[in-house]
Amino acid sequence: MTARAEIENTLGRASWGYDENDVDLIAAQFTETATMTMQIGRDGAPIGPFEGREAIRALHADSLAAQTDQRRHNLSNIVVTAETADSASTTSNLTLLSIENGALKVLSSGWYRDDLVRDGDSWLIASRHIYLDLPY
Repeated sequence: MTARAEIENTLGRASWGYDENDVDLIAAQFTETATMTMQIGRDGAPIGPFEGREAIRALHADSLAAQTDQRRHNLSNIVVTAETADSASTTSNLTLLSIENGALKVLSSGWYRDDLVRDGDSWLIASRHIYLDLPY
C-alpha cells in the first residue's frame, strides 16, 4: 500500500471510529503524545489543546456520550501538503451530518489540518487542528 493510502486510511479510521462510537479506534489513530486543538467560526476562541492520546480519547468519549443522534464525518479534498519517509502533513474538508428521528441534516462543515508520523508499518496523527464553520 502506498504512503498516501495508509495516511488516508488513518484519517478515515479516526472518522469511522467516531461515527461507530468506537473511542478505542479513534484513540488508536493518534500517537501517545498527540495534541488536538479546535476552533469554531472565524472569531471563535481556540479550544484546547488536548494533550496525549488519553485526553483525546476522553474528549471523544464525552462528546459521544452527550449525543442522541448518529453522526457521519465525511472527509473530502484530502491534500498531502508535505511528506517525507517518516512524516506527512495534510489538509482535508469535513462535512458533518446528523441522522435522528428519520431526518438527515448538515450540522457543520470545516476542515482538518493533520501532522502524521510513521509508526512502524502505520501512520499516526501527531497533531490535529479542527476548524468548524458552525457550532454543532
